[in-house]
Amino acid sequence: MQRETWTNLAILLGLLIVPLWAWVTDEPFTITLATRAVILAIAGVGLNIALGLGGLVSLGHAAFFGIGGYAMGVLASHAQAYSPLLEWPILIEGTKSMPMIWLVAIIAGALLALAIGALSLRTTGAYFIMITLAFGQMLYFFMISWPAYGGEDGLSIYVRNGFPGLNTLDPIQFFAICFTLLVLVLWLFWQVNRSAFGLALGSARQNPDRLRAVGIHPDRTLLVAFTISGAVTGLAGALFADLNRFVSPTMFSWQTSGEIMVFVILGGVGRLMGPVFGAVLFVVLEHVLGGVSEFWHIYLGAILLGVVLFARGGLIGLIAGRAVAHG
Repeated sequence: MQRETWTNLAILLGLLIVPLWAWVTDEPFTITLATRAVILAIAGVGLNIALGLGGLVSLGHAAFFGIGGYAMGVLASHAQAYSPLLEWPILIEGTKSMPMIWLVAIIAGALLALAIGALSLRTTGAYFIMITLAFGQMLYFFMISWPAYGGEDGLSIYVRNGFPGLNTLDPIQFFAICFTLLVLVLWLFWQVNRSAFGLALGSARQNPDRLRAVGIHPDRTLLVAFTISGAVTGLAGALFADLNRFVSPTMFSWQTSGEIMVFVILGGVGRLMGPVFGAVLFVVLEHVLGGVSEFWHIYLGAILLGVVLFARGGLIGLIAGRAVAHG
């Protein structure tokens, strides 16, 4: 436990030091890479709430990632075009305010996760995996066929949205915003894991009959966790869209769901900093090996295979000990 705590602190500190060093040495691209890793880590933490704590193997988390991205894209596009989102029965206008966009993305992700979870949790095992995948692909093809917001071509946002008192176009300031949100999301994961709800969630994963015997419905417990997971992933989608100033239907694709799951598995399922370490490793490999070969995913696949076969607790488990300790 002590060893894993120090490992977690080292990862978090390293993720903070690298962009600060890049800022001092005037390397804005490195800051952008670090920001990308932080945002993907937030998405990974979102999945880790469902997968690591609830045992829910979801291949449809791109749906929440994408809905968060399009929440940003739709609101910001209407704001930059000075056109209302809705005029009747009430006037709803677009916005360039990050906090407002995050709120909409979180709510949209939570509501979508609630709806998908309510249906998907009627099944278990491989059926649950496939139904979450199906929902994600349905939304993917819906966005392709929705010309109002770019269809297959996606939607560009010309200027990054604003945050009170900060210049979000400055890479280090935008990184600071995303890093702060990552810390808050990690704190949420830690609080959920150590709470009475977290204990119930663990029982729902391991022995649902025993949980039902004490008067707690396991499916409802898992649905709450799935909803929280969707909300966090929706926030990550909004940040990712703001980073790129672009949204497209690929945010809903099954490949995106697979990548988010890879972050969690690489770092360690159920571990506090597992998705963070996995996301950082993914971005580093993408940057370093992507310049060597367009088939760099082969090397990623080999690393993932090695982790699954020889490091069942993920890379953090390999460093800090194999027993799962969420913190």
